[in-house]
Amino acid sequence: MLTTSALRTARLLSLPLGAVGLGFEGLTRRLTGEDRDRLRAELRRRQADRTRRVLGELKGGALKAGQLLSTVEALFPQDPEDTWRNALVDLQDSNPGLPFAEVEPVLRELGPGRFRALDETPAAAASLGQVHRATWSDGRPVAVKVQYPGVREALAADLRALSLLSRAAALVAPGMALPPLVSEMRVRLVEELDYLHEARSQRRFAAAYGGDPDVLIPEVIEATPRVLVMDWVEGTPLARVAAEGTQTERDRAAALYQRFLVSGPERAGLLHTDPHPGNFRLVGHRLGVLDFGSTLELAGMPATFGRLIRALLERAPDVVLARLQQDGFVRPGVSLDVGKLVDYMAPFTEPARHEEFTFTRAWLQQEFGRVNDPRDPDFAVALKLTMPAEHLFTHRVWLGMVGVLCQLEATVPVRPVLARWLPGFDPAPIGAQA
Repeated sequence: MLTTSALRTARLLSLPLGAVGLGFEGLTRRLTGEDRDRLRAELRRRQADRTRRVLGELKGGALKAGQLLSTVEALFPQDPEDTWRNALVDLQDSNPGLPFAEVEPVLRELGPGRFRALDETPAAAASLGQVHRATWSDGRPVAVKVQYPGVREALAADLRALSLLSRAAALVAPGMALPPLVSEMRVRLVEELDYLHEARSQRRFAAAYGGDPDVLIPEVIEATPRVLVMDWVEGTPLARVAAEGTQTERDRAAALYQRFLVSGPERAGLLHTDPHPGNFRLVGHRLGVLDFGSTLELAGMPATFGRLIRALLERAPDVVLARLQQDGFVRPGVSLDVGKLVDYMAPFTEPARHEEFTFTRAWLQQEFGRVNDPRDPDFAVALKLTMPAEHLFTHRVWLGMVGVLCQLEATVPVRPVLARWLPGFDPAPIGAQA
């Protein structure tokens, strides 16, 4: 059963407090002469294990935050044991589920006689619900997504606690710039609680990509406000492709993943706003997409976003500034260090300079490490831009996409994809219109 508001808040706040405690423990043990490297590895493992266990058990907004972080796990401090990487990857689909007796009352929304058989052991447990494998009444294998009872109340508690936790996040990952998770989740998560809404979104994507040789969207069979039944899809999770796949498999998966995320608004009228790898599978040579709870109505990618990326590719600062002012990104009278802004946005824009680009963890860490030090007075240079509301979600998806492409260590086409699916992105050679 999901825990009470006070207990959830206490367990979430135990993470930064625990990190402080481990820091003091490490200092004390070093003074006694313990090996520094061995001690550092032990404390890192214990903090990662605690974070993974607490978020996985709490579920709700706490687990959702961890899954969002898993899209940019390449930014976490790396170590020989891949401690944080493994902990965050596990949050995608390897969490403990609730006992079947606790979710069975929710499952009754479907009515009797819908299944020939149903496995009471969950096949996967996510942030808001768990998935059971079953056989539908017509004999087809299905995935049954059942919402956790009490998860709505848990989300409200988590959002309050995460507002505090985000301020102390540097204690868990020092120097790391976290995305504005809490403000985004406040808007999106309530929508994710409505499985009828999710079913409508999934059906729109299925209609838009029906017959597509590269993308597989499972058919929605039945839906209630808290239960969603769809075709079962076998496949290899992107995290496993990243860890075990050949270079060809990783490049293929990355190209399909990138193309799906940027093409969705034009093809389905929706932006898929939850790009974490647990929602995607490599199914033969196709990309299987399993979760549509978080989507944004969007008739094509914003042209203003395409023009922003295109403007930041210019080499001359005065040209960049003129383009930004022309589109209203810079208010009159605002002083802006264009060079700092170009550096800050490089993880979004640098791949767009190339027909093909190789995404790596080392590249992403270098880019963020160079410009995302909160002690730098120019750290908040991007906050001087005036951003349309839809850019919050577009940027979130873009950052998540780049993070997953770096996990895959893949080489993919970039400029041709942007030229096709990103309005406002002029594919002319850089500087040609300066």
